[in-house]
Amino acid sequence: MPRKELASQPSRRTLKGGHWGCTVKAQLKPCAGATSGSRCPKTTLTSDGTALDVTDEATGHSIRLTPASLYQYKCPQSAKNSAVVHGLAALDEDGLVLLDLPGEWYAPHLRDFAAASRIPLYDARQQRPSHVRAMLAARAPGWQRIRGLPAPSLATWRKPVSICLGVAGIGLMAYLASTGMWVFWRGLATLGRVLIDLIDAKWLLMMFSPALLLLRPAWAKLHRRRVARGTAIGPITGPNLKVRGRSLLVTHGKEELNELPIGQHPGAASNLLLYQHEDRSGLVVFDNAHHPCHHLPGTWNPDDVNRFADRHGLELAVLRLTRQEYLNLTRACREATP
Repeated sequence: MPRKELASQPSRRTLKGGHWGCTVKAQLKPCAGATSGSRCPKTTLTSDGTALDVTDEATGHSIRLTPASLYQYKCPQSAKNSAVVHGLAALDEDGLVLLDLPGEWYAPHLRDFAAASRIPLYDARQQRPSHVRAMLAARAPGWQRIRGLPAPSLATWRKPVSICLGVAGIGLMAYLASTGMWVFWRGLATLGRVLIDLIDAKWLLMMFSPALLLLRPAWAKLHRRRVARGTAIGPITGPNLKVRGRSLLVTHGKEELNELPIGQHPGAASNLLLYQHEDRSGLVVFDNAHHPCHHLPGTWNPDDVNRFADRHGLELAVLRLTRQEYLNLTRACREATP
């Protein structure tokens, strides 16, 4: 795997308070994508003393901050998904995440960069995965995530174009099937999906999987009905909470991230907390010993959560947390979906 070099600009002499001083600027870029086979982010870190400038070269967005430390991580995406995700986080003085930078960062160059920037660096790549996920879910006020990837193009055209492609795909599929060329369609569809992966244009998938034209609206309508009935909560894009039998499931689309038993035995889920801390909000699942066992940061509809809790016999609390209460809660969580 090719490694991008750490670029340290030569020291330049500056006059400070009548004395000549030395200021060193260092620059660093990720060497690979956040997950295996994903695109390498176009993210650039530049330090000037302990201040950090982060630039997303793909979108032009930039941010300047002074983190208390840097946190390099590598962990499975969830308790049930072994796919590894790499990244770097900038933490404040309490260990809350100010900025999340998905991508793989070459460790020796990152250590040199941190030393030149005089910012402490913590290597969490060998830490317990659940602890790392809980750390990343503990977001500071003003939290941001910079992906370093291009913004989706043709956003306003994508839906009508994909619908037209889906209709064309259905017509082509029907014609080839009626002429006895079904095998040719299957080969064409497989080749099309491979090409779409290569050019990173997932919205074109409708052409070669036209069934999605009907399945996606049906799936969205089914999810809204589940939320209205209290059998699920969360946006269709995830994460969601659902119940199967006597288990509480944390899901993302069709993928299960975690499973928590519901009941009175030790460790079983029994309470939900919907919290607000400054501009941060989220949902926390507690067990029957009042220990937080799963943290889901993000925006959750209070009415939907209340309906879900009532249907499944879960107690619900809605609280506005102080800084210390938020720190205590996030530090105590055993698992999270960042």
